[in-house]
Amino acid sequence: MKTEQLLNVLEEFGALSVSKSFREITGGYDNSGIIINSGEQIKGVLFSLDLSLKAVQRAKSLGFNAIVTHHPAIFGGITSISAEDYSTRALYECVKSGISVVSMHLNFDAAERGIDYRLMLGLGGSDSDCKYMLEPEGGRYGRVYPVEKIKLKDYVNLIKKRFNSQRVLFYGDGERVISRTASFCGAGCDPESIAFASENGADAFVSSDFKHHLITELLARGMCVIQLTHYAAENYGFSGMYSEIKNSLGVRTEYFTDEELL
Repeated sequence: MKTEQLLNVLEEFGALSVSKSFREITGGYDNSGIIINSGEQIKGVLFSLDLSLKAVQRAKSLGFNAIVTHHPAIFGGITSISAEDYSTRALYECVKSGISVVSMHLNFDAAERGIDYRLMLGLGGSDSDCKYMLEPEGGRYGRVYPVEKIKLKDYVNLIKKRFNSQRVLFYGDGERVISRTASFCGAGCDPESIAFASENGADAFVSSDFKHHLITELLARGMCVIQLTHYAAENYGFSGMYSEIKNSLGVRTEYFTDEELL
């Protein structure tokens, strides 16, 4: 299996066309697909949310020569690659060591059983009576759905355990009962997602990377706010996708988690 064949397998779980449709709807940008192609037969594949130096070192220690990331290893704005620049050192090490890199970003976010879908599952929701904010061709992103009634403080403790993260912030009355949740993987809080959550009766809004003025708007609209780290929110779903993908690759695989970012 070479890098192109690896991409073909990955697309069975989240086609690049989903990213294209997502971008057409939102007017956004993405850089999913093959980032580095060594041209060599793949010996092993490391899955990691980010292309970090730690992930590259782990791949090398295992003798793997391919890495699959969620976040694009090159997103834009890179004009040079240097071993002395921390922002590009991981890329340098991959090129130097003959490690191919494939990134599956918006297509894995919005895939039918992708990262946004799995975030919903982790938060206690399901597709039953679920409303969707965006429905790119072949996928969905942004959800509001019922959850079993639970006090906010208990819901936060449940999330900490399920997502293996102690860095979970919340805003609102801890005694308030939550019965309907809105969730958006990644940095999914913006005026459009807030309006969608409010219109569909969400009690709690769950996402990452909140700006202060958006938190105040959510509270003013009567919603509680639960903030996971970007890493914890997406690592949960990406690792779940890995569990399904690994058996389709026919080579050794491993999932890398950076515990410092959970």
